[in-house]
Amino acid sequence: MAVSTLHLRFKIDQTKTPAATDANTFSKTRPHNKMISAKRAFRSLAFSISVPLILSLAIICLFGSGKKYRALPKPFWFPPLWFIHLASLGSSFLMSLAAWLVWADGGLNLYSDSLPLYIAQVSLSFVWDPLVLVIGAAWLGLVSCVVHFGTLVACYKSFKKVNPFAKDLVKPCLAWMGFLTMVNYKLVFL
Repeated sequence: MAVSTLHLRFKIDQTKTPAATDANTFSKTRPHNKMISAKRAFRSLAFSISVPLILSLAIICLFGSGKKYRALPKPFWFPPLWFIHLASLGSSFLMSLAAWLVWADGGLNLYSDSLPLYIAQVSLSFVWDPLVLVIGAAWLGLVSCVVHFGTLVACYKSFKKVNPFAKDLVKPCLAWMGFLTMVNYKLVFL
């Protein structure tokens, strides 16, 4: 009886051996899988940053001449037009990077308000240039800035739940939008 039990254990041990070799084979392919994952992550990062930047650049090229803005008498602390465009591109870059970080941590799926807030923020950032610089509608631009600032605050709170670095990337965007709101408020009364 002991011999048959030993014989049975020997067969069970032999069946475990191929599984162990499968585990070794799996660990050998693991770096390859990590490389594929890294390539996918890089592609998604490049896509999520390049699309808002390209759209921002297109808006600046199409509507960014700002002839009315240049013609206005402005206080010394008003930013030049090139700085407004550069800061808008920088804000677009930082927000898209923050949104990607939240997406990579699964936050756009976990918190249902993160994605709509980000889309609203991006949309509002595209509206300001044509409204204020081309049309000259400072009142509508001021309303847009206030709503945009509120959307950024909501993004900040939503991103803070998921990724602390993403919330820190929103802070310079908040500062820029606060300054742009003050500039737009002053434009209303010029």
